[in-house]
Amino acid sequence: MKKSTLIHSELSYLVATLGHTDEITICDAGLPIPAQVQRIDLALTHGVPSFLDTVRVMLSEMQIEGVIMAEEFAQVSPEHHQALLAELEQEKALTGKTINIGYISHEQFKQRTKQSRAVVRTGECTPYANVIFQSGVVF
Repeated sequence: MKKSTLIHSELSYLVATLGHTDEITICDAGLPIPAQVQRIDLALTHGVPSFLDTVRVMLSEMQIEGVIMAEEFAQVSPEHHQALLAELEQEKALTGKTINIGYISHEQFKQRTKQSRAVVRTGECTPYANVIFQSGVVF
């Protein structure tokens, strides 16, 4: 059995096969997922698993160098937005690497998910609790 935090087989495989600048999306329960993108559906019920719990586990396994969020996230769900920023600050401190943070409109965000290697759907029901992680390198 795997010893590290992430034991979900599809997510573990996804992280192991990411290349530099590949993107994955972690989303709330309501974000539309493009048909051509792999869907990894973790949603069990409202709030389970949460967006932030899923983000934490993914950060424990993958190196990121960039983050894209919808501008609406900070406006509509400021507590969750601030919690995500705190997780990213903690990740920067832990790894010593820069994480570029960018914002686009929610409509642009939905279009951008078409570039993702996969969309990971959580049970989160907080509006705009979505993020695109751009894979970095560990060296």
